[in-house]
Amino acid sequence: MILLASGFFAMGGYGAFIWGAYGAAVLALGALVVTSIVQHRKARQALARLGLERRR
Repeated sequence: MILLASGFFAMGGYGAFIWGAYGAAVLALGALVVTSIVQHRKARQALARLGLERRR
């Protein structure tokens, strides 16, 4: 069972490149989510200061 798992993660010798690409994609998408949330909060605060924010 361990041999099967190590073979899967090695991916025929290209595992480092494949898992690195997955890691880079996850980091990039995570950064996009975080920056989107931060910018949304800043925009809502700016609208609230101007009195233009719609009430829920």
